[in-house]
Amino acid sequence: MAARLFARGVWAISVKESRSLSASALCSSSYSSSSSLSRALRPRCLLLPCGSPRGAPLCLHACRGVSFNVQDQHDFTERVIKSELPVLVDFHAQWCGPCKILSPRLEKVIAKQKGRVAMAKVDIDEHTDLAIEYGVSAVPTVIAMRGGDVIDQFVGIKDEDQLDSFVNKLIG
Repeated sequence: MAARLFARGVWAISVKESRSLSASALCSSSYSSSSSLSRALRPRCLLLPCGSPRGAPLCLHACRGVSFNVQDQHDFTERVIKSELPVLVDFHAQWCGPCKILSPRLEKVIAKQKGRVAMAKVDIDEHTDLAIEYGVSAVPTVIAMRGGDVIDQFVGIKDEDQLDSFVNKLIG
């Protein structure tokens, strides 16, 4: 219950403050550490104003350099396939021990790139259709995509140096 109340409080503050800021300011790769909104939205920045007149609805935008959870097939198409940035797609499962080890390593490597690459997280138990479509037979599987095309992939755990070279190859 306390976690729910905390999340509501953060959400209310985020929405109020986001209306006063431009989308480009919120989604820039350099965050102001003094803003409570930037700290609250740094890991995931999903709802941002479109720069339309005050009171207009918020639109979904993926921030650069941010990892996000894929919600459905449409979300995957919009945020991964149509992305202008290269995207690492992390196919994982909640019950998978190696996935829990790899995920923080991937996020650290993505953070080093400062907005040049994004990471999509796909839970294979929730999105079996995507796992089947991309031939995922074991987890963790990481697929590198650019312009909707699969560039490279690997299965299993890698150390940070190997992940750095994998991401650098994607950015090219």
